[in-house]
Amino acid sequence: MAGKNQGINPTGPWRDFARARQERRPFNSSQPRLISRILKRALDIIIAASFLFFLSPLLLSAAVIVTLSDWGPVFDSHRRIGYKGKEFGCLKFRTTGSDATTDAHVTVVGDILRRSSLDKLPQLINVLQGQMSLVGPRPITKEELPHYGEDAYAYMAVRPGLTGHWQTGGHNDVSYRNGISLDVEYLSKWTLTLDFVIMAKTLSALLSRHALLPKVDS
Repeated sequence: MAGKNQGINPTGPWRDFARARQERRPFNSSQPRLISRILKRALDIIIAASFLFFLSPLLLSAAVIVTLSDWGPVFDSHRRIGYKGKEFGCLKFRTTGSDATTDAHVTVVGDILRRSSLDKLPQLINVLQGQMSLVGPRPITKEELPHYGEDAYAYMAVRPGLTGHWQTGGHNDVSYRNGISLDVEYLSKWTLTLDFVIMAKTLSALLSRHALLPKVDS
């Protein structure tokens, strides 16, 4: 699958994907869908801005703790492919040591942020900037695209999500291929109602006691 897509161009094939899948999954074709997508973007802005406002004390506290842990940068910015194949810096609180190289070690603070998923909260800024959506496919790198086959176009047809069907479908317990299938299934069945269901599942998982339990090596 990877071989026949080595020449994939991340700046254009999303249009071919949308046209090729239009009859089977017209998530961006009809007027009702267009209105829903406009509402989706409006909700992204309203909800992301609200979360940033109400969680500002928590975000500021996390930023200070991350900085004071070893006087390194607050955020990590990872290059990801977004809407129409445009790359952007996907933000996260830094969870590794500031002097980390290839063998990056996770700090004590970083481990807590990862287990609670608080490290992803800065992506609310990406949502406000229009680079991400609250709900969508997993953000992937440009280097990953050739391994996704024709499904790569699905990831460029919409904004990647802070959370999504892949994350709520089992996260690390879901295989790589099944994770892709969940993302594509989300696109084929997308409605605003589905977005609210996924956000509700995400909040439920974050508030559960399992989010803060220490990791157990298998």
